[in-house]
Amino acid sequence: MSEQLPLYRTSQVRAMDELASGALGIPPYELMTRAGAAAWRVLQQRWPGVRHLGVACGPGNNGGDGYVVARLARAAGLKVSVVTPPGATPRTAQARQALADWRAAGGTVSSFDGMLPDGEAWVDALYGIGLTRPPSEAAQSMIERINAARVPVLSLDVPSGLDADTGHAAGTAVHASVTLCFIAAKRGLYTGMARDFDGEVLLDRLDLKIGAFDDFRPAAWLCRPEGLARWLAPRHANAHKGEHGHVLCVGGEEGMGGAVRLCAEGALRTGVGLASVATRSSGVAALVAARPEAMTHAVEDARALRPLIERATVLAVGPGLGQGAWGQALFGEAIASGKPLVLDADALNLLAQHPLPLPQAILTPHPGEAARLLASDNGAVQADRFAAAEALAQRYGCTVVLKGAGTVVAAPGEIPAVIGAGNPGMATGGMGDVLSGVVAALVAQGLPSFQAAVAGALLHSAAGDAAARVGGERGLLPSDLFPHLRRMANPA
Repeated sequence: MSEQLPLYRTSQVRAMDELASGALGIPPYELMTRAGAAAWRVLQQRWPGVRHLGVACGPGNNGGDGYVVARLARAAGLKVSVVTPPGATPRTAQARQALADWRAAGGTVSSFDGMLPDGEAWVDALYGIGLTRPPSEAAQSMIERINAARVPVLSLDVPSGLDADTGHAAGTAVHASVTLCFIAAKRGLYTGMARDFDGEVLLDRLDLKIGAFDDFRPAAWLCRPEGLARWLAPRHANAHKGEHGHVLCVGGEEGMGGAVRLCAEGALRTGVGLASVATRSSGVAALVAARPEAMTHAVEDARALRPLIERATVLAVGPGLGQGAWGQALFGEAIASGKPLVLDADALNLLAQHPLPLPQAILTPHPGEAARLLASDNGAVQADRFAAAEALAQRYGCTVVLKGAGTVVAAPGEIPAVIGAGNPGMATGGMGDVLSGVVAALVAQGLPSFQAAVAGALLHSAAGDAAARVGGERGLLPSDLFPHLRRMANPA
């Protein structure tokens, strides 16, 4: 498995399809038969015991792929039931050819009448990459029936109902067990709502030549934990703490000291040379007792913060900061310092109240914070997480880590990254505080902002996955990540 996978928009994949048919000289129907054969191989590998296969075919080329699968399954001795939405006549020459070949092989097609045959598995070939609106009423009903069947589902290219560019479903969508992408990976399948629908995502390039599409600039990169070593090189034998930076964590209003402690330990476990904490005097004793390695300072006003800022390499501001007078004063001092910043939690809420460009910053919002920073709403952010991350990066002139399923990292002039790790157990208070410390530590150790954000988000998510494997996702605590952060920050 490649440590980075290029992801593309649907318009790019269509252009690749045309290039394959034109410059590469592969007839369109040949590509369709390759896609159907690839899908049939997956069905045989994953569910070899299936004897009755249902295939839902739409009117486009995705439906044509489905007819090819149906023909191959029937030739192998399976009972195959092909169902289409009412009036779903094939619209393209190759889809019409696939339907003709299916019928010539003895196959029949049923129009959906509200019920589906009792297939032991289903192939979803309704829409593919072409859908940018809610499915038709009949197709929605078919999708609901497929989902209700609770049998394995193989979606071809994209689970029907999902927008392949954004991963958002405007209506009902197929819950796939496996999604098989053809030619190139579609960027929407790896973030947001899509992660609830696409199951395991596979890619088959249909035997097209390696390098045939090198001229296509990826719309995003999927970054996987196998790539951590590129950013986390071993240290030389004569290393000293001064070479590894100094993170100052600013936060911990009354009653919220745990947040800044998580941030500081996240930085320490990621290898920063020194970690300091600027917090309320009432929280100093508890923090020193819990994590003596973090140099903790009582800071009751902005003036007391200044000498700590001067000694720091990077500031992690926001965990437990609050939005009161104390938090506002420390936030203002940190922003005015010109030092590299990692902003999270209430630092983001304060920034949303008074937006300004921060080229030296990395912002780490969850969707709600992103909505406030954009003067938008949560639904709009989640409907197109790529657009939201890129809008934030442009508005604030800096790197942005839009957290959530399939975290998106964006920055001006950079190809966005999608983090190919993480799990639902990480959706709990305090995880973002740890992430702030992790990212700040990597900035302190010399990584440029965008690289630090990608590597930090990937390391944090991979550590969350490792922790979940030990005891499960439900009940996962932010502090459960610490031993795994340390181990994974030292890749072999």
